[in-house]
Amino acid sequence: MNGQKYYMTRVFEFLEQLSRNNDREWFKAHKTEFDELRHLWLEDLDRLISLVAQWMPSVAMQNARQAAYRIYRDTRFSPDKTPYKTYFSAAISPRGREKDYAGFYLHQDIDSGEAGLYGGIWCPPAPVLKKLRRAIVDNIEEWEEIMNSPGIASNYEVLTFNALKTVPREYPKDHPQARWLRLRDYGLFARTGRKFFEDPQWPEKSADLLRPLAPFVEFLNYSIDE
Repeated sequence: MNGQKYYMTRVFEFLEQLSRNNDREWFKAHKTEFDELRHLWLEDLDRLISLVAQWMPSVAMQNARQAAYRIYRDTRFSPDKTPYKTYFSAAISPRGREKDYAGFYLHQDIDSGEAGLYGGIWCPPAPVLKKLRRAIVDNIEEWEEIMNSPGIASNYEVLTFNALKTVPREYPKDHPQARWLRLRDYGLFARTGRKFFEDPQWPEKSADLLRPLAPFVEFLNYSIDE
């Protein structure tokens, strides 16, 4: 890198500055830098997608521009009117960024507690959530084998922040799968931190870390499509 900072280090530094100057005037003055960094990031994101496609061919038709989220925030219904996100993010899935389908999510945030890799489905509509709960109950041995696999158990945490306090009404309160039935999202999170992405091999490292999630994502999507 000829003594220059690796571009992902510059990305995080740019995002830190943006968090302190989150307004259109500052962003316009630094738009050239943003465009340069995003171009480099999209190239690496394409690399990551091609690596994931080696073991999940259904994502092979997606490219980085389809997977990447915009940095512009939708402020129409939010009390927070700051115009820009302070992170880079992307969703890799057989159906692109479609929110009602399971896939992988990349979140590169200035907050090292949020930077990481995710897999699963978030806020599915009620009919989809109902199908997933039934699929888990009906195939609990397969589900638990997936969730207890070494690649998941040693690297990922189950996201429970949006869980119900009790099981849905159609199930008994003491249901043996209550832990899974209470969830309203089926998501897993590997908290990598920033340094993980400041390694030039982050696309390869990310693909390796995401690979154990393939059976998890496939179980969810098979259940949705069934």
